[in-house]
Amino acid sequence: MAASTETPEPWYLALLGFAEHFRTSSPPKIRLCVHCLQAVFQFKPPPRVEARTHLQLGSVLYRHTKNSELAQTHLEKAISQFEDVKFEAASILSEFYCQQNLVDSAKPVLRKAIQISQQTPYWHCRLLFQLAQLHTLEKDLVSACDLLGVGAEYARVMGSEYTRSLFLLSKGMLLLMERKLSEVHPLLTLCGTIVENWQGNPIQKESLRVFFLVLQVTHYLDAGQVKSVKPCLKQLQQCIQTISTLHDDEILPTNPAALFHWLPKEHMCVLVYLVTVMHSMQAGYLEKAQKYTDKALMQLEKLKMLDNSPILSTFQVILLEHIIMCRLVTGHKATALQEISQVCQLCQQSPRLFTNHAAQLHTLLGLYCISVNCMDNAEAQFTAALQMTTHQELWTFIVTNLASVYIREGNRHQELYSLLERINPDHNFPVSSHCLRAAAFYIRGLLSFFQGRYNEAKRFLRETLKMSNAEDLNRLTACSLVLLGHIFFVLGNHRESNNMVVPAMQLASKIPDMSVQLWSSALLKADLNEACGNTMDAHEAAQMHQNFSQQLLQDHIAACSLPEHNLISWTDGLPPVQFQPQNGPTTSLAGLL
Repeated sequence: MAASTETPEPWYLALLGFAEHFRTSSPPKIRLCVHCLQAVFQFKPPPRVEARTHLQLGSVLYRHTKNSELAQTHLEKAISQFEDVKFEAASILSEFYCQQNLVDSAKPVLRKAIQISQQTPYWHCRLLFQLAQLHTLEKDLVSACDLLGVGAEYARVMGSEYTRSLFLLSKGMLLLMERKLSEVHPLLTLCGTIVENWQGNPIQKESLRVFFLVLQVTHYLDAGQVKSVKPCLKQLQQCIQTISTLHDDEILPTNPAALFHWLPKEHMCVLVYLVTVMHSMQAGYLEKAQKYTDKALMQLEKLKMLDNSPILSTFQVILLEHIIMCRLVTGHKATALQEISQVCQLCQQSPRLFTNHAAQLHTLLGLYCISVNCMDNAEAQFTAALQMTTHQELWTFIVTNLASVYIREGNRHQELYSLLERINPDHNFPVSSHCLRAAAFYIRGLLSFFQGRYNEAKRFLRETLKMSNAEDLNRLTACSLVLLGHIFFVLGNHRESNNMVVPAMQLASKIPDMSVQLWSSALLKADLNEACGNTMDAHEAAQMHQNFSQQLLQDHIAACSLPEHNLISWTDGLPPVQFQPQNGPTTSLAGLL
């Protein structure tokens, strides 16, 4: 930590050594560290040493104490004429301003530092990334993309194809968030070519490939293309295996513009588990989703002991969101409710996490309410979620589920038709997601079934089947088959009904989807096999139906008895911390039987 190219004074080295010793003690002795750094000023040090000491003091006070005023004073004094100090000071000061919710003070600090750092490649790139991130947090993705474009061109001029790729891939990620697909495709094609042609550090090359493939996989999953994504996902999984066998190369790049990495190896590993869980959930491989969630959460627990990076909590929340949906499908509502409570606790600890995931949290509570037959609460949760999201895919998912609530309630015709107009799969569907469009056809089929318009219902359900078979959407396939079976049963066509219900049951047991299994077994039990002249199968179906009913009933009672069940009444503000115990289930069980 020498102050200049000249030999530092012995007193300076001694005080610096003591300060670092106290800072890195276990536990850190921050007060003593600050005393040592303040003592430097007693020696009337040269201006460069003075500036660096202000930076060190400001940084320590900002990161380790609550003395924000003193931290700000030192950081502002550190922005001097010395290159080795001013850019780092600008970076930390803008970070400090953001933490204090003074974003408008942070931006000019970064902009000025970017203007004067063009001869210092490392800091110029780092500050561009930092300002782009700040704009992203403010949801100003256009300004963020512009800055990342500037960074990519600067890195190209500086001869760092690696850092150019990082800028371009970051821009691609934001364009995907903005749904600017016409700009994403050429950009990802360019990135793919650069990454494949770049000959450099093997870990850096593979990490770029992971970044590139994660964007491709999430792009496919956003589009609901579960089958089409498989080759990319397989490549991604092979890529992370390759990285885990490579040793970290301690030799730093010679180009100062290339001194960056995207994510630590361990974080990348969790991210690959996460996108695998997302794929398994959409495809309806719920046991596989459970397996990878367990692995990812175990890895996260280990990482969080050593690293309090906010991205780890984000990964944890997204994993929990997916596994909660799995639990609700597989008939483990009580566990799902406890995991919803866990997400609430994580959001309590981070305002930003809550802001980004409040809509998802209310959506999950809405799905839980449907599963325990609390339709009024489900409607309230979905309505709250709709007010909190601008994300088109999530909005469409919520509207689809809210429509299913109105259909089941049977007396909300005006609200229902208003919703269905907004998610019409035949005309101006709001998103490009294959999966959500298939689900919209299913909802239309469900409504037509309840209204007794069976031929119309069959048309919608065959459309769902065609779409879900094309992309291996197993849950939608199973639901459509069993509903078609129900229609044929009502029409008295028992043979055709059997042809639908048996494969639905087989698929539902493979997922496993408890609700579809209960529904299928009820149809098979309801004289279907007797009508086809097969009493042995009818008895077996009756036994299966009894088993599924018992399992779901016990789980229903367990879930409704948990204190966390009171979360179904929370629709506003931060989630409650304390839960009052329930006296027992207060919801109707009739809908389950």
